[in-house]
Amino acid sequence: MRRAFAFLGLQGRPLAKSILLGVGGSLSALGLAALSAWLITRAWQMPPVLYLSVAITSVRALGISRGVFRYLERLATHDLALGAMATARERVYRRLAAGDPAYSVTLRRGDLLARTGDDIDEIGNALIRGVVPIAVGAVTGVAAVIIMGLVSWWAALILAVALVVSGLVAPWLAARGSARSIGDSSAAATRSSEAALAALWHAPELTVARRREHVLAAARAADTEALAAADRGLRHEAAAAAATPLSVGISVLAACLIGIGLVSSVPGSLASVASGEGLTPMILGVLILLPLSAFESTGPLTEAGIQIERSRQSAARVMALVDGAGASEVGSEPGGVAAHDPGPWDREIHPGPVTIDVDALRWGWSSTNVTGPADGLSMTVPPGGRMMVVGPSGSGKSALMLTLAGLLEARAGTVGCRDGTADPVDLRAAVCYVAEEGHVFSTTVRENLLVARGDADDAELIAALDAVGLRAWVAGLPDGIDTALTGGADAVSGGQRRRLLLARALLHPAPVVLLDEPTEHLDADDAAMLLRGLIAAEGGLFASSKTVVIVTHHAGAQDLSLANPSCAVLEIEPVATR
Repeated sequence: MRRAFAFLGLQGRPLAKSILLGVGGSLSALGLAALSAWLITRAWQMPPVLYLSVAITSVRALGISRGVFRYLERLATHDLALGAMATARERVYRRLAAGDPAYSVTLRRGDLLARTGDDIDEIGNALIRGVVPIAVGAVTGVAAVIIMGLVSWWAALILAVALVVSGLVAPWLAARGSARSIGDSSAAATRSSEAALAALWHAPELTVARRREHVLAAARAADTEALAAADRGLRHEAAAAAATPLSVGISVLAACLIGIGLVSSVPGSLASVASGEGLTPMILGVLILLPLSAFESTGPLTEAGIQIERSRQSAARVMALVDGAGASEVGSEPGGVAAHDPGPWDREIHPGPVTIDVDALRWGWSSTNVTGPADGLSMTVPPGGRMMVVGPSGSGKSALMLTLAGLLEARAGTVGCRDGTADPVDLRAAVCYVAEEGHVFSTTVRENLLVARGDADDAELIAALDAVGLRAWVAGLPDGIDTALTGGADAVSGGQRRRLLLARALLHPAPVVLLDEPTEHLDADDAAMLLRGLIAAEGGLFASSKTVVIVTHHAGAQDLSLANPSCAVLEIEPVATR
């Protein structure tokens, strides 16, 4: 939590301001209870009304100040929390962008969404529902015990014990009891997000494969599991919440017993106990009403304890995400966030042709999800080689491409590359990988292309667009290549998006190009024509010195390879067959 708060850029002064405003509201309520008790009992004695004028005015002032302080505390706390959450998201995105891409590409979309969404929200909630209420409750509880101590030490002692039970022991037990259910609920919510995103992003494919209902059922099951885990946590919270009314009852009962003189002989009363006069009616009122107000600040602490535990688990996941990106923590940004130190992923692109060597390779998204032939895949792809990787969905084609790109660790065997002098070349410095779901930014067409090569001039940009069949489309845009694609991928069709990603690959200077489903969302004729251009060693879209590896579902891939003997075909078997 401390690391997460530092990552959020929280500073002491705004947090102290929120706490002080909260303390002001609680102390106003405490003073209002004590003064109201005195005023009610004193008015019962019917003194001249001028004797009560100061007390009446003070009660009004405390009533108004309580509402004002609480309103200002809400504004300050929510402003602090919302600003911190926005800062956290920005810094997470910056850290992922500056960090190791081999980590980013292995993140599941649902997991990333949960960590940058719900988990950061929970860290912000730690301020609103955790840290500030705990600090306010602690200060208010101490003040109530001191005030009660001026009336009766015994009553103060009983109140202190009751406040510790209500504001410390019960929240701790509730948080500890709910820890597992909180973790289970978060894991189930992540699975639900993953299934929902799969249903949204791949609705056509799932419908064709008749898997849509299966994915929706998985989402429903995850939602049900999340609700069940939340219910288990609520049982712990309800049991702990019962401690507050019990503590209130014990404190008020003890105050009544002291007040009616059953223990009035115990030293510590402001009344003339030694003379046997007992407590005055005004002090009796304070004894009874003060605990009721004191417990207003400890009542929410059970929920605060559970919120702190929930936020602690969320903070652990968010900081694991930040640490996994691998940006070195040297130097500091404002707010205690480490500045980016260039790491091994900041590479100069290798300029010359390379040979890819694969030896006994097995691959997969994790060590428990390994695919590939039992004895591993071995092959050599020479400079300028062309290869198509085919196979059914789920057979591991995308994982193989990421492994060849150096973005996924090989689960067995090795993959590397070398230049013409047989010297080893850094794999990531030689590869341009175009993912199936490559991102289209909400900016101009020009800027979307320049992410591949920042020094490309207009003639090169137009040539790349022309090669992939987008020149006429760009010519029809209001501002040509300077037209903004508002909404990113939502501003273009699926086929236009695919061609735009291909244009980036044409501009990229890397000697090896890995393309994942480059013809998706294109009709059969256009897809076949584009594939012929991609696999052609001479006169194709890519220079003859570049190595091109393509993952494709295109039905005519085998026929195209037969028509172009320079293109090899690697067929990945289904998992069930392996």
